Amino acid sequence: MVDCPTSTLPMKSTFRRRRACAGSRHLKRIRSSPLNRPAVGLSLTVFVEVKVSRHSRETSDRIEQALSGLREVVSCHLVSGAADFLLQVAVTDLAAYERFLLDRLLTLPSVMDVRSNFAIRTIKARSPLPLDHLAEPR
Repeated sequence: MVDCPTSTLPMKSTFRRRRACAGSRHLKRIRSSPLNRPAVGLSLTVFVEVKVSRHSRETSDRIEQALSGLREVVSCHLVSGAADFLLQVAVTDLAAYERFLLDRLLTLPSVMDVRSNFAIRTIKARSPLPLDHLAEPR
């Protein structure tokens, strides 16, 4: 098992251990600290449920590719339930979200329905993964 960095290590050791972890299957990529979104002008976070009109592998691949290309979409998940995709969108304000919705998202092929949920306040974001199960004997 790879010994990955913790926040209690000195900076130099942390960077060295992160580099060592970069080649392991446990770390997809080295990430920097998350930005303070309001400080960089992205004051509005919207969770968007997207429903598509036709369900097929081709439709899913096409919509996934289109959603991945939208810079406002900071995360995208294929989900089960009432929606087909759940997006996290970061924009400057409500007017910017309206432009994103009308000019970009609703123009994608196969998008049938969109439901928007606006974040009032972020309570917890980008927490470490709960990896306790890795230490348990199998």
